[in-house]
Amino acid sequence: MKKYVCNKCGYVYDPEKGDPGGGIKPGTPFDDIPGDWVCPMCGVSKTDFSPVS
Repeated sequence: MKKYVCNKCGYVYDPEKGDPGGGIKPGTPFDDIPGDWVCPMCGVSKTDFSPVS
């Protein structure tokens, strides 16, 4: 599964870890995260993330 990075603060969403504090279970692909999820570090929306190459 592909990792995604926040364009504002550099937080990396790792699907293997998820975001338990944000209600995202480990193993959740980025595309399956609800649209209202925000970066746990800086609060920007999911649309402000880019795939890690």
